[in-house]
Amino acid sequence: MPTIDQLKQSRLDKLNKLLQKGINPYPASVKRNQTIAEARIAEEKEVIITGRIIGLRGHGKLIFGDIVDETGKIQIVFKKDLLSETTFSLVELIDRGDFLEISGKVSKTVSGEITIFINDFRIITKTLQPLPDNWYGFKDVEERYRKRYLDIILNPEVHKRITMRGKIIQEIRNFLTKENFIEVETPTLQPIYGGGFAKPFKTFYNALETDFYLRISDEMYLKRLIVGGFEKVFEITKVFRNEGYDFDHNPEFTMFEAQIAYQDYRYGMDLIEKIIENVAVSILGSTKFNYQETKMDVKRPWTRLTMVDAIKKHTGINPLKWESVKDAKSSIDKLEIRKEKIHELNRINSIGELIAFVFEEKVEEKLINPTIIYDYPIEISPLAKKCADPHFTQRFEMFAFGSELGNNYTELNDPIDLRKRFVDEKKREEGGFEEAHQTDYDYLEAIEHGFPPTCGIAIGIDRLVMLLTDAKSIKDIIAFPTLRPLIRK
Repeated sequence: MPTIDQLKQSRLDKLNKLLQKGINPYPASVKRNQTIAEARIAEEKEVIITGRIIGLRGHGKLIFGDIVDETGKIQIVFKKDLLSETTFSLVELIDRGDFLEISGKVSKTVSGEITIFINDFRIITKTLQPLPDNWYGFKDVEERYRKRYLDIILNPEVHKRITMRGKIIQEIRNFLTKENFIEVETPTLQPIYGGGFAKPFKTFYNALETDFYLRISDEMYLKRLIVGGFEKVFEITKVFRNEGYDFDHNPEFTMFEAQIAYQDYRYGMDLIEKIIENVAVSILGSTKFNYQETKMDVKRPWTRLTMVDAIKKHTGINPLKWESVKDAKSSIDKLEIRKEKIHELNRINSIGELIAFVFEEKVEEKLINPTIIYDYPIEISPLAKKCADPHFTQRFEMFAFGSELGNNYTELNDPIDLRKRFVDEKKREEGGFEEAHQTDYDYLEAIEHGFPPTCGIAIGIDRLVMLLTDAKSIKDIIAFPTLRPLIRK
């Protein structure tokens, strides 16, 4: 079997032969009258198509091939008696992977396959690197993600998922536009990062001689727009969190966030359900589908549980009976916590954080079907308005396949209360919590000018796409997932 270098040299030799014949294998413009999908229904008509050759077979006076474009695949035939001698001689200079412009008549072969019988063609891109022979010749998972362009060529499912991702995002936009939302843009580089618990990516702004951060959220700026008089705003954008990656985490990901004035988190729950239900019906034709062999249904209304009730349901423990941190930890010790999480458990010194810890460790992974969990402890919700029970806040998250799909709440619009929350967050940071929310004095000043009752909602686009495309890993639905750079010698 020839080596990659030998195959590349063979292609270079063919390229040189084309150049010697005065043929430009990289023309600036081409002629294309039909897509392949259109050509397939143009039986007994002349067509001109373009596409990539993915297969060649036969020899002598009759050579068959397969050509693809974004719309599909069709068989082609190079027949010597249909081409000039000069043109037919160029067939031997074609390699799998090359792009061609093809003219010919669409007919069926004896076996009934729709085929273009070529009467003229041009090589419009000569490839220098060979394509992997087939999927089984390109099965290393990391190589697939690293050379995504090849993965898309060889695996139609990847192309389909990326296409569906675009359609899902567009459907969210369409729905919100009909609901009179305004799409806005907020800063990617921020002097103070906020809107979530995360480690940021830090950079230095030379002209201003100060540190800036890639946003971990756009929430704090969307809320400034509400202060400014907007009532329904949203943004679909990239956010960045300097953390590890696994099946449902990527340090660069896409987030939808919206702020709605004069509404609370109950409205937010309804709106989230409507958005996702609408997207599923528009993209899949139904609210019902399978995810990793599990039946799903995003039809409203979803199951809704308070965080405390979810813990009671799945562990049998009632956190409302905990009278102290010591009492809570004694109860948690019976749950067989993972060894790598013991250190985190030991440093927690509030009941609210312990409630959240139990939920994340023992409940979250069990939330397979679409579920809304609400009323989160105040200790982990610095930007959310309090419930009637001041130990909890009007915050909710959506879950499916054991993963969180988005964080939402009735916004805290009391600047005095928020200032106290920021002080508490600073204490958590000093106590070793590296992802504590930062104190944003400019935002505090903004809401002192008046921040009306407001609901904030968010959807992790990547995880929603995973759910609706039956993707096991977040890397499968990101065109170019984050990978460790290769060191080239």
